Parts: sequence; structure tokens; C-alpha cells
Amino acid sequence: MIFGVVAALPFAVAAQPGEGVRDTAFALQFVVACYAGARLCAMVLAGRRRLIQGAFWLFCYLAMGIAPLAQSVLGRDPTPVVGPRSDTVLATALVLLGMVAFDVGALLARNRPTLRRRARRPARVDRPRLWLLVGFSLLASALLIVQLGGPSVFFTSREEIIAGLAEATAGEADQETGEAGNALLRGFGTVPVLLSLLLLTRWLVTSRTARRRPGVLAAWAVVLSVNVIVNNPVSNPRYWFLTVLFSLLFTIFPRSPVMYRASLALGVVVALLVFPFADRYRYADDDARPAAAESLLEPLTVKDYDQVGMFANHISYVEDGQHTFGRQLLGSVLFFVPRTLWEEKPMDSGVLVGEWMGTNNTNLSSPLWAELWIDFGPLGMTAGLLAVGYGAGRADRRYVDRTLHDPAPGNVFAVVVPLVAGYSFILLRGSLLQATGRIVIAALCLALVTSFRDRPDRRLR
Repeated sequence: MIFGVVAALPFAVAAQPGEGVRDTAFALQFVVACYAGARLCAMVLAGRRRLIQGAFWLFCYLAMGIAPLAQSVLGRDPTPVVGPRSDTVLATALVLLGMVAFDVGALLARNRPTLRRRARRPARVDRPRLWLLVGFSLLASALLIVQLGGPSVFFTSREEIIAGLAEATAGEADQETGEAGNALLRGFGTVPVLLSLLLLTRWLVTSRTARRRPGVLAAWAVVLSVNVIVNNPVSNPRYWFLTVLFSLLFTIFPRSPVMYRASLALGVVVALLVFPFADRYRYADDDARPAAAESLLEPLTVKDYDQVGMFANHISYVEDGQHTFGRQLLGSVLFFVPRTLWEEKPMDSGVLVGEWMGTNNTNLSSPLWAELWIDFGPLGMTAGLLAVGYGAGRADRRYVDRTLHDPAPGNVFAVVVPLVAGYSFILLRGSLLQATGRIVIAALCLALVTSFRDRPDRRLR
């Protein structure tokens, strides 16, 4: 596997015929693919499970490495790059710099000496509150299903879902309010029910007593059925389905190194062979669906893999103006503030750059590298990714410690880290503004079920 991921696949892609220019950007892109592949293999072969770091390197290998390398070979950008070739060279070099910074941060976290921990009660899932979350999530998902016209709509296409959401909020006063209503309706219809499934799954996996209770089994079956409807891969963005899939796998197998390694290895295969062809489910009209690929590399030129190109466009945008010095990040954090109260509220970074480019479709990615660059420049981007690497290393370290030494059914941390690992695909792809809503909904749900009080009568058993 190591030879295949690190050398064979990048060399095979680079050797394919195409109209692309074999220049500095191509060479740097090849180095990025090999470096990310080597780090992904290190995650697979590591003695400890590193969920968040593994997801990071899986994304980097596919979306920032192999796919852009294929695009460079074919000379085809999924999203137009408006700036000179030097901006693409700079973007590729900065991607590599960000990866190294992430590695340094993770290394600092791994080598940080263990300090004596203060005696404090661990976060536990409160059983009555969990049932409250299950009830709320089923109601919220039922509202989403009813508003869109029934379960069958969720097995048609994403285009039908988007049209149904627009119709459900058609009476809103302005476009921003309507879009916010769409996001809230879909967010509350999909996130709480996923968290309910993860928490119930954790309970069943770690408790023999729970597996003997018909009520718990029935609730899990109902929640699973609802997730099949609202969180299926047909009507949802593929990155969101990866969140569902990875978080569920890591919750079902919390202590299995074999499943962890298989998930990362299988992720490469699925993303390269299945992920691009799932674009067919975006459209309801067969004529609007992508035609059959003429090249083995052509499926990797879809818009979902436009991260390096969009980073180059962010660089061109900043060169045409200036850095935003944290305004974009502030807009993402304060996403809930209406524009009527904050007239100069920053828009989505992908939309901002897309409108500057003059594209008709401004639903464009804004990878984490670009988000940090547009706000803080090269030093801020490097420091930000170093901090992300440090945080990922600390979270992975605590996850292993707490799942090994604390196999309690109500261990909140054992559910949070798999969810973050899965959702990191969306956070890394960007934009942050689009990703923030679901983060807040998930945080509210976790706050509802979490208790730091030692009440044995309310514990999951």
C-alpha cells in the first residue's frame, strides 16, 4: 500500500497523456501528492488511532494532491483560474507549507509532556436528556420531510432537495432570510438525528445491558431509518455523507485499529472511484448530468476538487485588493447576525471571490488555506495550520486515552472526536461560513445531553 499511495499512483497520474504544461506548478503538485501520501500511510500504520489527523491527510492526499495533479496533467481546471500561472505556483507552494505546519503542530502536541490533571468529573451523557434529544431530532427531521413533500424526495436528486427547500421558505422577505431559513431547516433536520444515532450506537456498542432493552433497540432502529432518509448519499452533498459515514464507523468500532486503518485505505478507493461519479445524483434531469468520462483522470476534474485552483483565485483576489485582517473569520463566527443589523457583514469567502471573478455559479469552495490567507496572509496561514495541527494532535491523543481507559457508554468525548474527524472534510474544503451552522447545531445538541454532575441514576448503563 505504501508504494502504491506514495509513488505508484502519483507517478501513474503524472505519466498520463494530457495537454497540461509540465512546469514548476506541476512539479510542486507532484511533491504535494507524494508528501500527503507518505503522511497518510504514516497515519494508517501508526500504532495509535489518529482520527482527526487521518481525516486531514486523507483530504490532503485526494483533494490537494492527486486530483489537482490530474487537473495539471490534463490542463483542465474545474473552476477557472483568473490569475497568472505564478498564482497557481504560489498556491501549490503554500499548500505544501501548510501541510508542513500542520505536521509541526501535531508533533508539538504529541511530544508535549503530560501534566498532572486536576481532579474533575468527565463529561457524561445524561440519559433523560438523551431521550429528549432523540425526541427533538425525530420531530425536526419529520418537519424537514413534510416540508419537502415526503420521504421519496430524498431519493431523487440534490437538485430536487434544493428546489424543495426554496419552495418551503418562499415566503421569506429577502434572499438572505430565505437562505438562512433553508440552512436552519436542513441543519436541524439532519444534524440532531445524526448525533442521536451516534450516541445510541455508542450506548449499544459498549453496554450489554442496553442491547437487552427493547426500548433502546427500537429507538436506535427508528433513528437509523430516519437517517437513511435525510442523510443518504443521493440527496446530500458528498462531503456531508463522508461525515456521516466516518463518524458512524469510528463510533461502531471505537477501539479497533483494523477498522481505523481500513477506513482510511477504503477512503482513498471510494474517493477516487466512487466519489466523482456520485455527481450524477446532483441533477434531476438526465441531460444535465455529466457525460461519460473520456479519460481515467477526467472524473477528478469535477468542481468538488477545485480547492487548489480556488486558492490561486483567493491569492489573485488579495493581490487585486488587500487582506481582510480577520473580517471573514469574524463573519463566519457571527453568522447568525442578520445583515439588517450588520450592513457590512462579510459574505461567504467563496461567494466573495466568485463574484470578483465574475462567475455565474458562486457556490465555490474556499479551503482552509485560502480562508486563513485571505484574512491573515502567509504568516497567519502558517500559524493557523500549525494551531490546527496542534489541536488535532491533542484531540487524537485524548481520544485514545479516554476510549482505552474510559469505555463508559456515556463517554461524550468518544462521540465528539469521530464526529469532528468526519466533519473535518467540510471544514477543510470550506467555506467556513457554510460549515459554521451545522457546527453550532451540533454544539447545542451536545450541550443538551452533556452533564458533569455525578448522578449514577441518570447514567447510561
